[in-house]
Amino acid sequence: MITAKHCLDTVYVLSHHGNLDMPVQALSLNSNHVGQNTLFAAVKGVKTDGHAYISQAIAQGASVIVCETLPEHLHPSVLYVCVENTLLALAGIASNFYGNPSKKLKLVGITGTNGKTTTATLLHALFSRLGYAVGLISTVVNKIKQTEIPSTHTTPDVITLNALLADMVAEGCTHAFMEVSSHAAEQGRIKNLHFAGGVFSNLSRDHLDYHQTFKNYIYAKKKFFDDLPSGAFALVNLDDTNAMVMLQNTKASKHTYALLRMADFKTKILENNFLGLQLQLDDTEFWSPLVGSFNAYNLTAVYATAVLLGEDKQQVLAALSLEKNVDGRFDHFVSKTGIHVVVDYAHTPDALDNVLQNINQIRTRNEQLITVVGCGGERDKGKRPQMAAIATELSNFSIFTADNPRSENPEDILKDMQAGVAGAHFSKYICVVNRAEAIKQACMLAQKNDIVLLAGKGHEKYQIAGAEVLPFDDKQVCIDILEKLNK
Repeated sequence: MITAKHCLDTVYVLSHHGNLDMPVQALSLNSNHVGQNTLFAAVKGVKTDGHAYISQAIAQGASVIVCETLPEHLHPSVLYVCVENTLLALAGIASNFYGNPSKKLKLVGITGTNGKTTTATLLHALFSRLGYAVGLISTVVNKIKQTEIPSTHTTPDVITLNALLADMVAEGCTHAFMEVSSHAAEQGRIKNLHFAGGVFSNLSRDHLDYHQTFKNYIYAKKKFFDDLPSGAFALVNLDDTNAMVMLQNTKASKHTYALLRMADFKTKILENNFLGLQLQLDDTEFWSPLVGSFNAYNLTAVYATAVLLGEDKQQVLAALSLEKNVDGRFDHFVSKTGIHVVVDYAHTPDALDNVLQNINQIRTRNEQLITVVGCGGERDKGKRPQMAAIATELSNFSIFTADNPRSENPEDILKDMQAGVAGAHFSKYICVVNRAEAIKQACMLAQKNDIVLLAGKGHEKYQIAGAEVLPFDDKQVCIDILEKLNK
């Protein structure tokens, strides 16, 4: 039987009221999910304060309450544990409750603005191909070996995260690769996890609606590396100007990778087209079906991580050459009429610039590049004009449209975008609020060999409008439209 005392081992407690031997059968952040002998953590969130739901949790069977402020009236059969920060305390509690699963795995975290999902997913595929039982925690999907578990956040809450890792251990996994978001690092969701290594891809403007300043965003990422143990490795992309910041205070061994600078792991692009990449990595040539220089960075990070985990270089390269694109990341297909379509999750200025720059490097310039792009509602408004400017500058024609408008008026979002368009490009875009109609317009404008980029949603299979989550898949919508147009 797991007790509260066991869960609180190494957790800093200000005070407690009640029996520390109280049994704990489950953990919860949500009072609606509380059952008998549940430990309920009252977390002060952005929108709601869990302290307001303590009474409800007790009525539903909570035996332990972890909180920052004690309620006025204490229930005699409940243990109250007062801590400085409930969310940080819960990280230790969850780890203890699930048997500290991260210590039983070689857990590697990948952070950065772009490339996290591809790098983590490729690492999962690579180590699976090398014969290991592997876990994956990503924006697109979570996996225990090859069993898929739906993903709702880049990095899950601490309870879900430790439960996932415990399930991986129970299923015999030896390695796990996970995306580490800036929110997760800032909120302590990864606190008390034992990492074998950390990877930094790059950093550009994102999530400023949450972090407020770019400096705060940098230091949220940096915190992950600051907390790595001395036995771990820290691997950073030296071509990014923020790479050395990540390494400043880390106790982990320091390693670098790059395409443009001298680094511990150096890659040179020999060929880059819609068929794939020919690369020279550590003086060895190999081919990958992945496209674009950003994937050259991702592949280098994956290769370096595998080598730092003790894998044979040649076996790693041989296995990497067989890996395919990740869903919604430069997902490329050609229609029956010869139109190239690229579906990509690019939803930040830097990501959109990268994917368009890569398409422009590959194309012959004898074809048109048509970009469909939008910006999310209730998110960083500052990137809206930037993304519109990038789209119109680097495309022959752009269509601005809805992309998860949430409770904002899509027309207002498009107005914010239009403010970034330079006068010389006023004739190079139109606004079509309905996303399906925008994709249809792009397909109707495209001719043989032209390129249509559907940016922003990538792997997402939904559109958030108001309070509704509506089914919507960029790739499938485009395929259906092209088939109808070709009849």
